[in-house]
Amino acid sequence: MPALPRPTLRRVAHRIADEDASRPLWRHPATIAAAALALTLGAVPLLPDGGADDRGEIAPSAETTDAPGAVGAGTVTRAMRVEIDRVLAEGAALDRAEGRTALARASVRCATFEGQRYCLGFGWTDQSEEELAARLETRPTARTTERTGDLDAEGMLARAQSRTSTARTEAERAELTMAARSVGKVWMLRHEIQGVPLPEGFAARHPEVAAGIEARGGFGGSYPERSKILTSKVAQAQNTTYWCGPATMQAIGWGAQGTRKNQSYWARRLGTTTAGTAITDMVRVVNNKTDYDEDTHAGPYIVLDVGDFSFKQWYRLMMRHVHDYQAPVVLHPSLLTQYYPYLDDDASGHFQVGRGYDQNPGGNPQLGWFEPWDQSKFDPSEPAIGRVQWRNAYRSYRANLAHFQHNIGV
Repeated sequence: MPALPRPTLRRVAHRIADEDASRPLWRHPATIAAAALALTLGAVPLLPDGGADDRGEIAPSAETTDAPGAVGAGTVTRAMRVEIDRVLAEGAALDRAEGRTALARASVRCATFEGQRYCLGFGWTDQSEEELAARLETRPTARTTERTGDLDAEGMLARAQSRTSTARTEAERAELTMAARSVGKVWMLRHEIQGVPLPEGFAARHPEVAAGIEARGGFGGSYPERSKILTSKVAQAQNTTYWCGPATMQAIGWGAQGTRKNQSYWARRLGTTTAGTAITDMVRVVNNKTDYDEDTHAGPYIVLDVGDFSFKQWYRLMMRHVHDYQAPVVLHPSLLTQYYPYLDDDASGHFQVGRGYDQNPGGNPQLGWFEPWDQSKFDPSEPAIGRVQWRNAYRSYRANLAHFQHNIGV
């Protein structure tokens, strides 16, 4: 049987969902079965074009073919709905908040689903509401000269204050519902990457991975030396100084759908403003508009706080996502010259497309990503920046931790 092209496979598996609504709480069994069969028979990941600015490909080793699969989206239980309603009710404090401290504390509200904490705007985290609110409350000592387009603390607070109670409740309910459906993936990643024991009954609640819940062995031992996904043709420079989110989403969507949509299309769906794009909206749109969230790839994308990850754990997560899931990572660094030598000036929080790794035995582990920021596009006196980057992975890890949210989309 001839292989089916990726766009055809996506049409088989794609859900119909409103671009700004929460995801439906079901998936039709026949659709999933057909998609799984089609993917088994003919799916081939998009590969780099092998240009001079890219790396050569390396075939997966046989030892990686039986890797445990991704955890698919779960159901929202009655207890989860009660927890969601509790957090939404606490949002009334935003209508009464006066001053930055009160606004920051009212903005950060957290729900607990199956023992994991999800905080609005920040994602899955071990940090308390008080610790996260302190990050929003602290005024930056100086604004960076370059703003590339992620939603910073100032933008988060301004959005919280400007929304009507109805709009806020609608957006927060969608965010929390998506989080509740993805708690199985959070447990699985923490188990595989950090060695956290799975809770009792996990396999029974997630039978799709019951046969493969054991974590991989030592760091990098069972992965090929190098792996990557996506063709470099999908990497485009951002069209405005505050569109790193739409440019990142353009590359991810192009890779998933096989067709190019312009950055303004993605900006509308992300809710991007001149203040930038929120990482929670990046994850929402990946889940709503691509097939990378299917359990044949990464499962539902989540916003994950990696502040408690060691470099080896963080890098193992990159390898897991790229090689096993064949799905891109939404990188979320602070774009500072100390981590990115191609910059002429320090810049703001930022989004990039994580799409490859090179363990580089005997040298520094490398990470591959698509860089949407090109300072020369907005100031011809500054040096141009290439779209395809392969650089020191530890610096990318440090840049991730330097961001006040220290989270990523996986």
